[in-house]
Amino acid sequence: MNKYQEIIEFIKSLYPNQNPVPLHAPVFLGNERKYLLDCIDSTFVSYVGKYVTQFEEMTAHYTGAKHAVAVVNGTAALQIALQLAGVKPGDEVITQPLTFVATTNAISHCGAKPVFTDVDSDTMGMSPEKLEHWLKHNTKPSNPSQPSKPSQPSKPNKPSITPINQSTNKQISAIVPMHTFGFPCRIDEIIEIANKYGIPVIEDSAESLGSFYKGRHTGTFGTAGILSYNGNKTITTGGGGMIITDNKDFAVKAKHITTTAKTSHKWEYIHDEVGYNFRLTNISAALGVAQMESLTSIIENKRKTAGLYHNYFNGTDINFVNEPSNSFANFWLNCIKFENREERNNFLEETNANGVMTRPIWRLMNKLEMYKDCQTGNLENSQNLEDRIVNIPSGYRL
Repeated sequence: MNKYQEIIEFIKSLYPNQNPVPLHAPVFLGNERKYLLDCIDSTFVSYVGKYVTQFEEMTAHYTGAKHAVAVVNGTAALQIALQLAGVKPGDEVITQPLTFVATTNAISHCGAKPVFTDVDSDTMGMSPEKLEHWLKHNTKPSNPSQPSKPSQPSKPNKPSITPINQSTNKQISAIVPMHTFGFPCRIDEIIEIANKYGIPVIEDSAESLGSFYKGRHTGTFGTAGILSYNGNKTITTGGGGMIITDNKDFAVKAKHITTTAKTSHKWEYIHDEVGYNFRLTNISAALGVAQMESLTSIIENKRKTAGLYHNYFNGTDINFVNEPSNSFANFWLNCIKFENREERNNFLEETNANGVMTRPIWRLMNKLEMYKDCQTGNLENSQNLEDRIVNIPSGYRL
């Protein structure tokens, strides 16, 4: 009997008749088939169709954002949001090293370079304290004669004067915190610091649909936020993403440039700038509408599972990661924390060899070949979490 057999059996008891037990599988509980057939029968399966609009409206209503723009995936959503926030080729964007690679890839797609500051151990999201320390000791005003001002969301293409990295002489044009595994970071404190330095904040809330911080949905604190609907997310459209914002101009611009920047005309093809073919299809949105109808029950189910895990691991020497203070988390992926990397690796080997899918947290971005030359702050918390965190099965339990 292996060291972790009891844990393996407990997880299997939560997901009977699933072998192997997946980390997070999609579920289709309601009108998915009905809406997909309706979409096919209508012949409107591309980005024009009623389900795209309905999906956007449902998402805006649920999150409390004033506007939502559906796109092909979360990475594209983040790229477009960064561009509209004023990120240009050659700029730098502050983010966290403990994230999925899509966060840093979206920054690179803008022609910008990531700068990595540390996370908080309890939220696993960007640390306001570490962010402020890095800005204080590594930046200078872009125009010393004119002090920085808070960013003005009403003018997405005209960011306020933002600081310069003293060591590279590059502009810091955005900050991208991530709500890791659906656990909200201290986003209000990050916004306060960013405003002090005049830097727009784009929230990577790809994993946190259904998560709230101090009663407010993640992704609605900054200039904009983004969501993801990949097949392993809380709800899915097969792929897909969403930009959420309170800024009407930002949303209108996002919708325009993600639809090849085509101007309205009955028959002419007139495009007024370089655009992208990034809009979500109606057929994907049909799936999204049905999934949104089940979102509340899905999150209730997942939070009950997290409660069962919490009670179980409370009697062991393995720590279950609970939601941070002031938070209502979707518990997208449940996490447990080991004493060291060796124990983490032993658990990963034994669970995956015995029909329970588990995964380590991501390798830190600054350790990847394409980002190894990026500037970093002190990353002690990120390194500690990389060594110790494991994701365990977290999907909807039938």
